[in-house]
Amino acid sequence: MSISEPSVPLLTPSAVSAAAVATVVGFGGTVALVVQAGQALGAHPAQIVSMVTALCLGIGVPGMVLSWRLRMPVVLAWSTPGAALLAASTLGLGWANAVGAFVVAGVLMLLTGLLPVLGRLAQKIPASVASAMLAGVLSPFVLRLFKVAPDELTLAAGLLAVFIVVRRLWPAWALPAVLGAAFVVLMLRNQIGLPPGTGLFGTLSPVMPAFDWKVAASLGLPLFLVTLASQNLPGLVVLRAAGYAPPANLLILATGLASVIAAPFGAHGVNLAAITAALCTGPDAHPDPARRWIVGVIYGGFYILVALFAAPLAGLFIAMPPAVLAIITGLALIAALTGALSAMLAKADEREAAVLTFAATGSGIALFGIGSAFWGLVVGFAALGALRWIRPKA
Repeated sequence: MSISEPSVPLLTPSAVSAAAVATVVGFGGTVALVVQAGQALGAHPAQIVSMVTALCLGIGVPGMVLSWRLRMPVVLAWSTPGAALLAASTLGLGWANAVGAFVVAGVLMLLTGLLPVLGRLAQKIPASVASAMLAGVLSPFVLRLFKVAPDELTLAAGLLAVFIVVRRLWPAWALPAVLGAAFVVLMLRNQIGLPPGTGLFGTLSPVMPAFDWKVAASLGLPLFLVTLASQNLPGLVVLRAAGYAPPANLLILATGLASVIAAPFGAHGVNLAAITAALCTGPDAHPDPARRWIVGVIYGGFYILVALFAAPLAGLFIAMPPAVLAIITGLALIAALTGALSAMLAKADEREAAVLTFAATGSGIALFGIGSAFWGLVVGFAALGALRWIRPKA
């Protein structure tokens, strides 16, 4: 079918359903991790609600504008690996310092899109080291799924079974199915509730960022790197695979700008989506590639709607028993961990450096007030440098 076929309407049922499924998968699949990240960084419930509200607005508004202006389905998301990095933090930095790190990461992303030379350098970051750092960040959450299992054995086994079966039959619906099953069990136990004072609508609570070089190194730089390598660059690949020619610098610049604007309200990072983007960029979403941009607009509209009711949606997870939250988060990150492990071991000659990066990051080590993600990168780059610059003796 020609891309200019006039018989295909702009708004189709498939466009609405694809955008709706992508919203459910993107929000429902990892909002538990975002809540955990806020809790780990010392945010109180109102600040976590602001975090979720700002993220949804940062996804919805720029996504709608970019899709309309570029005439392609530009699907945005929050940084899932970034949220995992934050949730794993044990430094006790405080919310204002964390917000400062969000601003630093957003500025670095903005500069990457603004300066072509930085964009080219960013694409040369060894995938093995970046993926190993990501795997080291994600692995404690997946391991915790089984550590808390003895406390919630029936629920853990049941949700794991739901995940395995649905992942096999309908992969995109695995996480929504797990979430639905968990809420059914909690409802039967009378464990569904909202924090006191939770309103109906999402709110924005600005915080004055506090800047510290240790926090920038511990959180800001690793947050920028995992978001760029695990979200923005794969997101560009998804658009290219769908037959589009995305302006890489413009899109990276736009996500950096959105992140900087939303950061004072608690948003840790807005970026291009990868998995959810695949649901919105193929022929199943809209048969006409030239009109498929409408899916990105609808998707953005759904996220604005979610932002409107962010308070009760986030409140359900804030009030959730910690063990149940850990189980849901662990299951949500299995696919991401699988991809990171595969990428870190893809090149045989870089596996040792990747494993060192993975071990250092996953250890949770903190030296001089700087967290393990930074030291994982230091160890990995040092090992790669030795591999490339030190020649073995005969």
